[in-house]
Amino acid sequence: MKWSFLAKPEGVARYLVCNADESEPGTFKDRYLMTHIPHALIEGMIVSSFALGANTSYIYVRGEMMPQIRILEKAIAEAKHAGFLGKNILGTGYDLELYVQPGGGAYICGEETALLESLEGKRGNPRIKPPFPAIAGLYGCPTVVNNVESIAATVPIINDGGDEYAKIGIGRSTGTKLISASGNLVRPGVYEIDLGLPVEEFIYSDEYCGGIANGKRLKATVAGGSSVPILPANLTLKLANGEPRLMSYESLSEGGFATGSMMGSGGFIAFDEDQCIVRNTWNFARFYHHESCGQCSPCREGTGWMEKVLHRIEYGHGKMSDIDLLVDVSKKIEGNTICPLGDAAAWPVASAIRHFRDEFEWHVKEPIKCLDTNYGLANYAEPIAKAEVTTGN
Repeated sequence: MKWSFLAKPEGVARYLVCNADESEPGTFKDRYLMTHIPHALIEGMIVSSFALGANTSYIYVRGEMMPQIRILEKAIAEAKHAGFLGKNILGTGYDLELYVQPGGGAYICGEETALLESLEGKRGNPRIKPPFPAIAGLYGCPTVVNNVESIAATVPIINDGGDEYAKIGIGRSTGTKLISASGNLVRPGVYEIDLGLPVEEFIYSDEYCGGIANGKRLKATVAGGSSVPILPANLTLKLANGEPRLMSYESLSEGGFATGSMMGSGGFIAFDEDQCIVRNTWNFARFYHHESCGQCSPCREGTGWMEKVLHRIEYGHGKMSDIDLLVDVSKKIEGNTICPLGDAAAWPVASAIRHFRDEFEWHVKEPIKCLDTNYGLANYAEPIAKAEVTTGN
């Protein structure tokens, strides 16, 4: 879709930028691709650059991923030696230079306009849109920014044809998706799934995650990285109407934020029955407070408030009014920032309180016990505590 928006003025350079600044907690699929099949990304960059008419392209890699940076630089050198990069590629008259740019170590640079600011040598602050990068991106020129997975998939899609690719999946969620599975799972890792796979099968099938580790029960999941709403076990496995929830964009978001979540970055985190939701929520809030660029007041101040209040509740110093304060602050942040980081910080907090309010209240009521005891699944009433599964058993 981004490609279709690209401006086509004559005599103006175009750029393709690969966003490999993968930094979201629970997401590591792009790192896997760069580590194990770097030439899939390089080939995708070459083909995509040719299609877009770009003669200079960049792979912007998270600064902490030094092994992956070295792997990509080696792969680019190999491609250039083989005649796939540089001047007059394979006698076609097409020129392309491809560069790897280490990131500045900031999560905010995963936002496409902040990434472009950083690539230009500036502080990585998000830009106000419009104009969008496809109109005025890198150095003010038309630019497409895609992630590693999207670019690596271009060559297989071209080889097999778009119609064949569209046969995979369900509804508007066509094709396959890489999922970074982590948390209390028997087999965490990176999985390529057909979109439309039942969530229950993904968690419990031996073909995928193999169930919850140590024979415990599922308490909650974060379906798409730390920036999406958390779901209790019952809403993870089934929709509010009782139908199976699927690993698709539509199904994961079914019910809105009241009973649904999002695919997000594909970072699937599972929490077993003994995990503390309050502590996990505080951990996410701490991350977003640290990574806020500070440009927007609601995000700069709001993330700090949420981290402090959650810390207070987690360590036995909270008040009942703090719970409603968290909800209020999250509402003040959501939709009031230049980039989506504010929303990403607010949604996990609001959803955790929506679905696990009993646990937050227990931390307030039991300030001593909460220091060394987690509010286990057995404390929850129906239906969370009775979310039974059969797949794989």
